[in-house]
Amino acid sequence: MIADATMMLFHNELPFIEKIEAIFVTDEAKVKEGMPEAIEVYKKRDERTKGLHDEDVDTFYGCTLCQAFAPTNVCVVTPDRISLCGAISWADGRAAARVDPEGPNFAIAKGECIDPIGGEYTGVNECAVDKSGGEYTHIKLHSFFEYPHTSCGCFEVIGFYVPEVDGIGWIDRDFPGTAPNGLTFSNMAGQAGGGKQILGFLGVGVSYFGSSKFIQADGGWKRTVWVPSTLRKRVEEYIPEELKEKIADEEIKDLDSLRKFLLKAEHPVVDGMTRDVDGKQLTEGWKLKKVTGKIKDDVVAYIEETGGDIDLDEVADKLVLSEKQFMQVVDVLTDEGILEM
Repeated sequence: MIADATMMLFHNELPFIEKIEAIFVTDEAKVKEGMPEAIEVYKKRDERTKGLHDEDVDTFYGCTLCQAFAPTNVCVVTPDRISLCGAISWADGRAAARVDPEGPNFAIAKGECIDPIGGEYTGVNECAVDKSGGEYTHIKLHSFFEYPHTSCGCFEVIGFYVPEVDGIGWIDRDFPGTAPNGLTFSNMAGQAGGGKQILGFLGVGVSYFGSSKFIQADGGWKRTVWVPSTLRKRVEEYIPEELKEKIADEEIKDLDSLRKFLLKAEHPVVDGMTRDVDGKQLTEGWKLKKVTGKIKDDVVAYIEETGGDIDLDEVADKLVLSEKQFMQVVDVLTDEGILEM
């Protein structure tokens, strides 16, 4: 029945196909045997457009296949941004739109560039208004926080904001555990999906991690703080060498552990970061919203214990404070007359 339905879909969407055969392989050994060949096919597909970027073309492509269950989703596929499901590259979208002009894949005139870093174009915005029934008026293709791309539910990976560390984590469909925020992929998919623009969540395809414009408006890899091993092994080659030891995985299971890890690793989010694309300062680093009595007591106790011989590695390990946060507390204690400088 599944094969019949699949073949019927292809015949309906691509009526010029005369004959079609569906073969399902359920033997695990045979699947593993054929996997390298399949991976190579997709790798060659991605290589064809690797040197092509958004600014090099006049036309993007859209897909509405997911609107059956995500009616306001607007999937925009560009040379620098693969579809959320990971199945459609820019070249695939172009071929499908040409083969079947009345099908679910269609051309989007790029129009004028409004924001080259965030990836906002007049043509994409017009498409968003049209395909979402007016629910959305702006989409920035390479932004996590401002007018993010809608998320359908077929995404391969979900990005999630971690306000406690001002960083972004990513969790893939194959990872069975929970992220440091206590949520699983399924938990977050329920919040992020449905064709919505949900600030703090973003669905993407795995190949997007290899894009030179990977969430560049919000820091890209420098803003990434957590990636499970199931995803990491697929995107390892894209992670900048200087960040490979600074990004946590599932061994870091909660927010306190994540803070400690990032402090020890000296991750860019700790002291504030700039984005590579234009050098703009994005964050000022970790700062305590409120210096509580407990934090003040802990800092005073540490200073008394060490005789004022401060070791910032110890501060990170014992107090879970960055250098800026520690000095913030010291300044408060000085102002209150508890410490003398």
